[in-house]
Amino acid sequence: MADYLEVSLDYLVGKTDIEVDPKTAKRILEVSKSNEEDREHVFSIIDAFIAKRKIQSIT
Repeated sequence: MADYLEVSLDYLVGKTDIEVDPKTAKRILEVSKSNEEDREHVFSIIDAFIAKRKIQSIT
């Protein structure tokens, strides 16, 4: 059922209210297969975008 609805089992049974779309989940899995240095680069970029969004929401 979770596959059909394209949601996680946790989302389906109410353990989380966060729904990750399949494209995002696939990308996360691909990054997790990278070496530590590459993962850190990707996370640094993501962190920069998150910080930018938070700053923009304050102003």
